[in-house]
Amino acid sequence: MAERQAADGGHPLDLRTAAKTLEAQPFSVLVGARLAAFGEGGATIEVDVREELRQQNGFVHGGVLAYLADNTITFAAGTVLGSAILTAGFAVTYVRPASGNHLRARATVLTSTRSQAVCSCEIVAVGEDGTERICATAQGTVRRAQ
Repeated sequence: MAERQAADGGHPLDLRTAAKTLEAQPFSVLVGARLAAFGEGGATIEVDVREELRQQNGFVHGGVLAYLADNTITFAAGTVLGSAILTAGFAVTYVRPASGNHLRARATVLTSTRSQAVCSCEIVAVGEDGTERICATAQGTVRRAQ
């Protein structure tokens, strides 16, 4: 992936730089999130499913899915807006309970201006055999922080 200059005039944004940003977020470290893809209007964040992330019925807690939607949408927006951005709002729809080996959230920029981006996100639960089952969708708006 080619580097591109950040829209906010900051450092070039690439997978390595974005991954360091994720690793600097204490909550992302707590959840165990990792950036799997970043660039060209999209981002993918993955989280391994473990007991601490489950709710009382054994499914991944909805808060983990909401975190994935929020952060993946924001990272996707960062590919077009640069690094100085904040979530303005997002909505998540839970499609089915999440279970499996890990979760994969993929977000893409639907449209953007110089100051904001609207993104969509799909979260899938990945089984032992690699089968993906959609468990949530989301849409959000991200704005430049300045």
